[in-house]
Amino acid sequence: MNKIYSSATAALDGLIEDGITLAVGGFGLCGIPEALIAALRATGKRNLTVISNNAGVDGFGLGQLLETRQIRKMISSYVGENKEFERQYLANELELEFTPQGTLAEKLRAGGAGIPAFYTKTGYGTVVAEGKEARQFNGEWYVLENSLTADVALVKAWKADKAGNLLFRKTSRNFNPLCATAGKVCVAEVEEIVEIGELDPDQVHLPGIYVQRLILNAAPEKRIEQRTVRSN
Repeated sequence: MNKIYSSATAALDGLIEDGITLAVGGFGLCGIPEALIAALRATGKRNLTVISNNAGVDGFGLGQLLETRQIRKMISSYVGENKEFERQYLANELELEFTPQGTLAEKLRAGGAGIPAFYTKTGYGTVVAEGKEARQFNGEWYVLENSLTADVALVKAWKADKAGNLLFRKTSRNFNPLCATAGKVCVAEVEEIVEIGELDPDQVHLPGIYVQRLILNAAPEKRIEQRTVRSN
C-alpha cells in the first residue's frame, strides 16, 4: 500500500467534508502540520469541529481557518495568542468546549485506545464539571469525562519511513501521537521520508498502522510564536 501523496492537497482529497471533526496536532506553533492546515483551508469546507490544544495565532496555523470562518467549534485547552479566536468566542460566533490540558490529552488517548470514558479528579467542583457525572473513589471525588475521536487526524512528524512509522522531534511530539490514534484516518506531514527498515524499531514513536497517508514538507516555516531575546 502506497501511503505517500504528492502534496497536501492530494492527501486530503476525498477526506474533508462539511461538518466533520478533525484532531490536529501541535502545541502553540510547535509541531503543527502547517502544509496540511493550509490545504484544509483551501478546501473551503465549513462547519468543522477541531480538536486541538489551541488554534495557532492570527493568520497562521489553525488561525487561518478562524479567519475564513470554516471552524464551527473548537475543543481546546488554551485560547491565548489569537485575537480572532477571542473575538469570535466573545461574540458567540464560535462554539468552544474548554478542557483542561491533561484531560484533553487523556480524552484523545482514551479515544484512540477504544475507551469510551474515564474518571479524573481534574475539574471537580469547577465549571468544568457542570452537567457531568461525578463519583467517589476512596474518599475522593472524580468527574466522568467522555473520550474523543475524530473523522480525520492531521499530524506533524520529523521523519517517517514509507510504511508510515513516525519519529517526532523533541517537544514537537506533544499532542501529535494522541491525535493520530484518535482519528479514523490519519494524514501525517513529515520533513523526511526514508526506506522501510532504515528506522530503528526501538526509536519509532508511532507505528505506521495508525497512519494512512503521508506527505513530505522538507522545509516547513516553523514560526516562533513569541521570540524572546535578552536585551543588550
